[in-house]
Order: sequence, then structure tokens, then C-alpha cells
Amino acid sequence: MEKIFSPKLFELLRNGSVKRNFPRDLLSGIVVGIVALPLAIAFAVASGVSPEKGVMTAIIAGFIISFLGGSRVQIGGPTGAFIVIVLGVIGEYGIDGMIIATIMAGFMLVGFGLLRLGSFLKFIPHPLIVGFTSGIAVVIFSTQIVNAFGLEIENLPGGFIAKWAAYFSRLDAISWPAAAITLLTVLIVVYMPRVTRKIPGSFAAILLITPLVALLDIPATTIGALYGDVSCSFSPSLPLVEWGELGRYVQPAFTIAILGAIESLLSAVVADGMISSHHRSNTELIAQGAANIVAPLFGGIPATGAIARTATNAKSGGRTPVAGLIHAAVLLLIMLFFVRWVSYIPMSCLAGILIVVSYNMSEWRSFRSVLRASYFDVVILLVTFFLTVLVDLTVAIEIGVVLAALLFMKRMADNAPKVIPAQGNVDQDILTMYKNIPPTIGVYEISGPFFFGSAKTYSETIRTMGVRYKVLIIRMRHVPFIDATGIKNLRETILQLQQAGTRVVLSGVNDDVRKDLVKNGVDKLVGPERVYPKFELALLGALNLEQQP
Repeated sequence: MEKIFSPKLFELLRNGSVKRNFPRDLLSGIVVGIVALPLAIAFAVASGVSPEKGVMTAIIAGFIISFLGGSRVQIGGPTGAFIVIVLGVIGEYGIDGMIIATIMAGFMLVGFGLLRLGSFLKFIPHPLIVGFTSGIAVVIFSTQIVNAFGLEIENLPGGFIAKWAAYFSRLDAISWPAAAITLLTVLIVVYMPRVTRKIPGSFAAILLITPLVALLDIPATTIGALYGDVSCSFSPSLPLVEWGELGRYVQPAFTIAILGAIESLLSAVVADGMISSHHRSNTELIAQGAANIVAPLFGGIPATGAIARTATNAKSGGRTPVAGLIHAAVLLLIMLFFVRWVSYIPMSCLAGILIVVSYNMSEWRSFRSVLRASYFDVVILLVTFFLTVLVDLTVAIEIGVVLAALLFMKRMADNAPKVIPAQGNVDQDILTMYKNIPPTIGVYEISGPFFFGSAKTYSETIRTMGVRYKVLIIRMRHVPFIDATGIKNLRETILQLQQAGTRVVLSGVNDDVRKDLVKNGVDKLVGPERVYPKFELALLGALNLEQQP
């Protein structure tokens, strides 16, 4: 059994991987540090705190997550997903309340890891994750309209609909210079990768636009105008705690902990796929918890694994946690020597960066894909999405999880009476008929619904077993239904097997499951001719495939 706490860095130091990969980690860490700077500033400002708080979070939390974490290339820091939560917590409880809630969330995350709950987070269904992630993206976009268009609105409403009503009532007060800066920022961030991938688009936008605004004296609100001079201070301070009031912070703390756990483990999974590694989920949760306990003591905001920065690290050649440590060191050096220039960054430039971030977070392709799934998945998706946008992320997660559980129980109850009749010795007869099946053909049978609770286990078993064979037959005669999470995992598994040189054949697919597979393009991925209603036909097809080069 895997140890509860076993940081990757220590293992890689022992086996020499750190020394072998140091040149690549150094370069990657510098790149990621540059990528992280504008994002950390933008996330902090959008969350309602001064910009240095975001950078402090990226430095402290990023260092701790890389030092203690269970992933080789995870990059930690503030993320867009927390903007909505931090804004709400500060609005209701103040800065001290946000710090207390974050520290409590840190202890919860450590508890999740010690209780080995890392693997249980896979039971959160895909439509629920897409629903609240897309909802967060819409909320982030809506919070940036003021800065994007230079609107001056006193007492901006907190509600989504009321907020947009206030925007439309002030259309006559748009600052066209601010709007132009926002548009130019978006264009630079989007199109910079086509020019060069060596300079991050968000960093290039700040480097180009900030001096341009200052030299041409363009009327635009800057960070300095709102927050004064930005400083770099590492003096810890404790929030004012009223011990009798701690119960008030349990709900926001739990939301921060759950969202942080989900996002960090999703990021780790993405990283695993990019570098062919395996993260340690419980170790990762403990590291995330430690980061969220320490960072707030220095004025930091909630932190978690950042998918975009982690992917950048992997693409840039990072292969050990040293890249994450260097990323934190780069941010520290920038803050020590260039912090005074941060005050000149236009708010509309940060708004443009966050608009692109919100678009990338929207997962509109996944959203559209889930809309083509079953009725149950669509309900979970839309309820979670609209609750996130119109009510509150905490409520969305709570109701979404409960709704997913209830709909799953109903679905299982609806399918319970359908008993598959015994097949006698048909299987043995078939195997006897084809007793000379070559060892390059494997057979794996899925028994039961291919849903969010079983999808990961089935997929991992199929992937592990399938790579041993030239052709793998997946029997699905006892699969009454497959949901969006199952389809997503099955697609990823088939792609990985095909990349490894294994051809896949599906057998015993019932009409309902086949409709879902066709609707989501799985039949085209395998080849429509390789989806068989009976095992005898699938076996013949596999034998023919095995003879092909």
C-alpha cells in the first residue's frame, strides 16, 4: 500500500533524477516563473486584495507544494477558480475572515490526505466539475467588465443579474482608452504563441502595454492608483481570531478545501498524462494543505495546483519538483528587484488577461459534449452551472453532489430489475472452438454500469491489461448504461491503447450504450466495423485484425 505521505522530491533526489534533469528544470522554472507573475497579480486584484498578495501566494505556496507534493511537475499558486470564493468571503467576513477560512481549509486538506481520501475524489462526476468550472469562468468574466471598459460604478451589486443591469445602465460612461487597452491585451495574449512560444502572452502584454500607457500618458486606471505603491514584505502576521466565531468559517473553508483538492488532483492527472508519470494523491493533498496553512500567515490567498502553469512546466521540459522551486525563486527575485514597476500596470490590461483566462476556463467544448450525454448528466451540468453563476459556488457544489448521488441511485434502481439471463457454457464453447487463439489477443469483460464511480477503475484495468496485447476485446454485454464520465475515460483509454499499438474491439454492446457511444464519437475512434453485438463476431474480427500488420 502506498505511503500516506511520500514527497516526490525526496525520492527523485535519492535516485539521481534531480541531478540528471537539473538543466531542463532550471529553464522550465524560469519560464513558468515569468508565466506565473502576471497571472498571480491578476488573480489577486480580481479577488479583491492587493497585487503583492497574489505573488506572495505563488512564492510561498508554490515552494511548499513543489517541496512536499506528490507530483513531479505540479506548479502551485493562486488560480482563477478561487476568485469567486475569495471575493465572496472577503465581502462577508473581511480580510481576516478570508485568512482564517483559508487556514482552516489547509487543515481540512491535510486531514483529507491523512484519511487517504485522495482516491475518493474520483467519485465526483465529470458533469459536476464542468458545470462549476464553466460557471466560475462566466462569473470571472462578469467581474472584469468594470476594469475592461473603465466604468466607474459605486456600490456595484454582488448578484450576477443585478451586476449586468448596472453595467448596461452605464454604457454611456465607457472609457474608450480602457476598452482599447483591454482589446489589445486580449489580442496579444491570444496571438503571441503564433509569433513565439518563448515569451508568454500575458507577460508580453504587460511588458508592451504598461510603458506604452505611461509614455503616451493614456488616461487609464493603474494598480498604483487603486492600491498605492506595491511592496514586498515577508513579515508574518496573525489574523484577529474570535474562537467562539470559528463555526462561521466552516462552510467557506470546506468550499476552499474541496475546490482546492479537486483542482490540484485534476492538475496532477493532466501532468501525469503529459510526462507518463503517476502522482501520489494523498501526499499532494497534504502538501496543498500545508501551503494553505502557511501562505495566509504572510497575507496570501488560497492556493492549489494550477493546471495551465503545470502544463507549461511539463511542455517546457520540467521533470522534477525542482522546476517548481525555481519558479518560486524567480518570482521572489522579480518582487525584490522590480516590484515598484508593478504599480504602473493598467487595470484594463489585467482585465484583458483575465478575460482570456475565463475563456480558457470555460471548457465550452466539454460543456457541449456533456449536453449530448444522458438526461441525468445534462441535469447535473445545468443545475451546477446556473447555481454557480446565479447563487453561490458553495451551494452549487453541495447541491450538485447531492443531486448526482440521487440521480445515480434512481438510475441504479431503474436498472436493478433487468436481470441478464445465464449464458450457460456458451463462453466455454466459444473458447473451445477457437482454442488456438494467439496470445496476442486479450479479452476483458466489464460487468455493471460504466458510470462515474467505476469509470476510473475500469479504465485503469483496461489500460494496464491492454498494452500486453496486439488486439484487446472489451466485452460490454453486462453494461446497462454508460455516463459522460465513463465515455470520457473510455475515450482516453482507447486513445492511449492505440498509441501503444493495441487495437480495440468492442463486443456485446446493447442498443442504448451503442447510441451513447455513437453520439460521442467512440465508434469512429474504434472503427464502426469493430463494434459487435456478439462475442463470436468480435472474436472473428479480432483474429482478422491480429493477422494484419
